[in-house]
Formats: sequence, structure tokens, C-alpha cells
Amino acid sequence: MQAPTFYCIVVHVEKMEAVYTHSVSIEGTGDVDMAKYLVIVESPAKVKTIKKFLGSNYEVAASNGHVRDLPKSQLGVDVEHGYEPKYITIRGKGDILANLRKEVKKAEKVYLATDPDREGEAISWHLMKALKLEDKRVYRITFNEITKNAVKESLKNAREINMDLVDAQQARRMLDRMVGYRISPLLWAKVKRGLSAGRVQSVALRIICDREDEINAFIPEEYWTLDALLGIPGEKKPVAAKYYGTKDAKKTISSKEELDQILAELEHAEYRVSEVKKGERTKKPPLPFTTSTLQQEASKVLNFSTQKTMRLAQQLYEGVDIKGSGTVGIITYLRTDSTRVSEEAENAAREYICSVYGAEYAAQSVREKKASQKIQDAHEAIRPTDIARIPLEIKESLSKDQFRLYQLIWKRFTASRMNPAKYETTSVKIDAGNHRFTVSASKVLFDGFMSVYTQDEDKEETNTLAKGIDKGMVLSLVEFDHKQHFTQPAPHYTEASLVRALEELGIGRPSTYAPTITTILARRYVVKENKNLYVTELGEVVNHIMKEAFATIVDVNFTANLEALLDGVEEGDVNWKTVIANFYPDLDEAVKNAEKELEQVQIADEVSDEVCENCGRQMVIKYGPHGRFLACPGFPDCRNAKPYYEKIGIACPKCGKDIVLKKSKKGRKYYGCIGNPECDFMVWQKPSEQRCPECGSIMLEKGNKLVCSGETCGYVTNKVLPKQA
Repeated sequence: MQAPTFYCIVVHVEKMEAVYTHSVSIEGTGDVDMAKYLVIVESPAKVKTIKKFLGSNYEVAASNGHVRDLPKSQLGVDVEHGYEPKYITIRGKGDILANLRKEVKKAEKVYLATDPDREGEAISWHLMKALKLEDKRVYRITFNEITKNAVKESLKNAREINMDLVDAQQARRMLDRMVGYRISPLLWAKVKRGLSAGRVQSVALRIICDREDEINAFIPEEYWTLDALLGIPGEKKPVAAKYYGTKDAKKTISSKEELDQILAELEHAEYRVSEVKKGERTKKPPLPFTTSTLQQEASKVLNFSTQKTMRLAQQLYEGVDIKGSGTVGIITYLRTDSTRVSEEAENAAREYICSVYGAEYAAQSVREKKASQKIQDAHEAIRPTDIARIPLEIKESLSKDQFRLYQLIWKRFTASRMNPAKYETTSVKIDAGNHRFTVSASKVLFDGFMSVYTQDEDKEETNTLAKGIDKGMVLSLVEFDHKQHFTQPAPHYTEASLVRALEELGIGRPSTYAPTITTILARRYVVKENKNLYVTELGEVVNHIMKEAFATIVDVNFTANLEALLDGVEEGDVNWKTVIANFYPDLDEAVKNAEKELEQVQIADEVSDEVCENCGRQMVIKYGPHGRFLACPGFPDCRNAKPYYEKIGIACPKCGKDIVLKKSKKGRKYYGCIGNPECDFMVWQKPSEQRCPECGSIMLEKGNKLVCSGETCGYVTNKVLPKQA
């Protein structure tokens, strides 16, 4: 009887072990096949990280971005029946959708965890349609950072898809499609090859072209600076004082004659200290990064393009493999226009700063950017997910560029949570007859946020003053230092300054800045040289046509108002179909008018004065993707082609040959000798036949003025316009 009893006990133990094993798998440590819930993210890079946070009850899969879009072969919008979009599965996404459908069948619940912005919301909606999830238990979850707490918290706050966000993205996509697909064929017909238009890119191009026109029309004005090196009694080192003007008012020295007059009046003057004023000032810490300010600062400090900055930030957000921590996202979401920070991050920052730098460095209250109508404020500022994750400690886990960008973000956020820097300032006025010189100096009393983070404007020049300089003291003149200068035009746009301009004008949103700049560079409408953006001949042609035929589309205020309407759609205040219905008829009319004008103009190839050396025909001027070139009209029998150089009817001042309009390798226009490389003459502005009457240099056209090309001359005169017949 004992043996059977023993046998029954063993069986029960085995059953108990089986039950125990099954219960553990539900908690998250068992077989992956037992997963009940499916989480769909955009990027495959997030899959491993999020899977680790959630355990075996959850299967995590990626959609690889959008799965549906408007068709490439047609407009894709039914303009005659309520502006309904026609979505199709994107080519190459069939296998991804098939795999997702298999996972959906096995899941009790589906969580759509695409990016927390308009586009991410739209991708979730497209997934729901493509996977036919209407009858499934489907939830939308978002997280601002890919950390265990954030991901688990998002599951507790699951919601339905926000159709206002989806509709705002649909409206943007359809507006962009309408502009691109209706206008691009006209540009193609007008210029023949390789051109396209875009709702935001065309406005960005216009902004750059307008700045180029402003620079070309700028007339430099002469001015002089005057410094006096003054000896202080009992001190070896003299102090440099800057000329301010008279005792009554500030004065600019506009010419050599004015300078000579001032020097003559100062010849026997006594230099007496009339005022010594001490004070204190504070310098506020910077705000944490938004998408725009991150792109600007990474461009200035790290020399990163906007595209590179966003690519690296995406990697830091999605997750990197940190030694000892595994794969984890180390910054918050990268597309934001808000400087807001969560209370949890605020407290963690204050605790970290107190422990590492001291309580006097930690700010008790922090400033935030005042919200304007242009700010969506949907997400926090860009910050480290854990301030205690110091850049140097994880340097080995990051690539060189990842480390540099993470360090910039970490320092900026840490500094934003610190107290202001304090300076002691000293201002000295020195009178010489009726003239006045000034000296300013500052000394750091408390470095505050600057102990962590400084920008170029924080690196102030220190002009240390002797402690013994007092009111009434007479100083001795050592020497004068005077220099001639010329005012400079507004600088060419860089990627950083263009992003700032787009943001200030309300054109585009955080997710559009980098793609817009990438597009106009890829189209060769604009080229980048030493950070500066220059318009190419091709860009000028496109901008001219857009301004002539589609003035509203490239109007800055119109585009900004359209962005505001899209924000209204997101907030549920504006119907998205209304935005489309109000926009399309005007676009349609403008396109039809432009088509009529094109029909009336016979676009014939312009005949040049160049003779084809192969067959003797007169060569014609044609347009290619990179601008104009000369081609033989006997094509295909004669395939001769060569660069086209437009003669401007002026002889080279060095060798007497023709000056022609040329382009640099990157497409920037300049004027050079046709005899290059034997003759190296070149200028950026168009030369004139006139010579400078003062120094003999050639004159350059700038708007309605002629300006001497001599670096130190500065002679300017009005351009003589040709007489009307």
C-alpha cells in the first residue's frame, strides 16, 4: 500500500510545478509564445528596448514608419467629392503588414505606440485601418521618453486615437500633395527639367533669395573707431579706452576728415576721470532645448547639419546600449517646441545639482518660455531621461557624435535648472576737453549656471581695471589706435539661422525644419559653403516663377496662417476638410491661369553665338537639372554639349578678354574671366564698365549704386541707367 501512495505524491508535485511554471510565465519570465498583448512601435530600434521593459506577456513589433500613403502616380485626393484622400499600402510594406496581422490574431489587446506627435498619431490610425483593428481591443499609448517607468506608465494611461491630431496631419499631407503635384508639372514645362515645388520648401527658398537680394543691394558705409591707450599713475599697464563722443551725446566717426578733426582737438587735452560707477548684474541661465534651438546650437557648436542632429537625437531617444543598464533611451522626445519640464525631472535635477555643485547653485524656481500661438506645447523640452547619467560616464557606450550631442543636451538642461551668474561691473568715463572716452570691465562674482554650460555670448572679454583708478584722477596719453571699417550686410543664412527664421515666422513645425532644408539642398536650389547657404541659378529660376505665378503660395504670412489653421484642427476648433476646401479652389485657379500663360508663350531654345565645332550649327541654350548649358540642335546626330557662359559685355581688367557669368562647383554664381585658368580675375557682384575715379579699381553693381571693389576705398556713386528710347 505504501508504494502507490508515494507514486501519487510525485504526480501531484509535478502538477504543482507545472502550474507554478505557467503562473510565472504570465508575470513575465516564461515562454514568449504565451504573449497576450501586442505593442506596435514605429522603429525597429525601439523593439528590443521596450520588450525588455514589458516582459513576456507583451510582443513588440515595428511598422517601420508609415504603412499607407497617397499614391505616387496621381494626386490622390478626390477634389470633386468632398476632398476624400485615396490611401494605398506603401510599396514594400506588404510583408510587414502580413507579419503584423499574424501577431494581431494572437493578441488579446493591441497597443499602438507610435511617436507622440501628429504624424505618430496618423501612423497609428493608418495601422488601425490597414490591420482592420476596428473589432479588436485597441489602445493608443504615448511616452515622452523610452524608459521603464515611462513605458509602464503609458499603459496605465492608454486612450483612444485622437482624431483631431490625425486630421491635422491628413490636412498637412494633402496640402503639401496639392501644391507639389499641381505646380511641379508647370515648372517642368517652363524650365524643362528637374524642378519641383513644395508648400514649405518654396517659402524657405524665397526667404533665402530675399536675403541674397538684400546682400547684393547693400551699400557699405564707412566708419572709424578710435581707442586711446591711457597710463594710470603708479601702474605699468595702460588701459584701453574707447571713443564715445562728446560729453553730451554718443557720436559715430563717419570719415577720415572727422577723425582728423577729433585728433586735432585732442592734441593738447587733459584726460581726467569724470565718473567711476560700480554695479552688479546677473545673467540668466538658458532655457532647455527645443527642436529648433537644439538644431541651431548643434550647428554652431558641433558643426552638425540639421539632418545629422535629428538623426543622432533619434538614436539617443530610441535607445542605446549602456554598459550595466542595457538598452535605454537617454533623451526625451526630440520633436518639441516647448521648454516645459516634468515635476519629476525638476526634482531630480535639483537634487543632483545640490549634491554635486552645492545648494547655492540649484534654482528654486525656473523660467519657461512664454507660450505663444505658434507653440503647441505638446511635449516636454529635450532633456536627459536621467540627469545622473553623466556624459563622461557613458562615453564608451556612445559613438563620438552621439556623445557630443548628448553632452550638449545634458549640459544645457543642467544649466537651465541652476541659478544665474553674477557679475561685478565697473564703468569709467574719461573726459578730454569736450570729448569722452569710456572703459567697461566686469568680474564674475558667482559663476552659477556657467560652471556647467557657456555659449559664445557668455565668454565675455575681461578688461581688468587697476584698483586705484578714481574719480578726478588725471591719466596720461600713451598712444591712439584708430581703424577704418565698413558696415556689413546681413549675413547669408546658415542652416541654424534659417531654422530660427522659420520658427519666428511660424512656418513649418519642429518635425519639418530638417526635411525642408534637406530638400532644397538636394534639389540644388541652394548650396552650402562654409556653413552659409547660397542660392543657385536654378533656385533663382524656381523662385522667380513661384513669385510670378503663385505669389500666395510663397507668401510668408499666408503660409504662417495656414500653419495656425492646422493647429486649430489639432485643437478641435477647425474642420480639416474646411481648410482643404478653402485652399484648393484658389490653387486650382492659379494653376489654370499659369497654364494659359504658358500656352501663349512659345518656349523655344535660345540660339547662342557659339558655333558647334563638330558640325557647324549654331548651338542653343538649354536647361538641365544644374542650370543652363550649350547643346547642338542637331541631336541625336550630333551630341556636342558644353558649359554655357553668359557674356556681360565687359572686358577683364587683367587681360582684356570677356568677363562671363559662371558658377562655382556647388552652383553659386560669380563673374570671372573666360580665359580662366590663365587669368584668375573673379568677383561675386556684377562688374561695371566704369572705373573708380579715386583708386582706379573696377566698380561693382549693387542695386542702383556702383561700389568700388577696392577693399579700403569705399567710393560709392549712383548707377547711370540707360536712356529710354
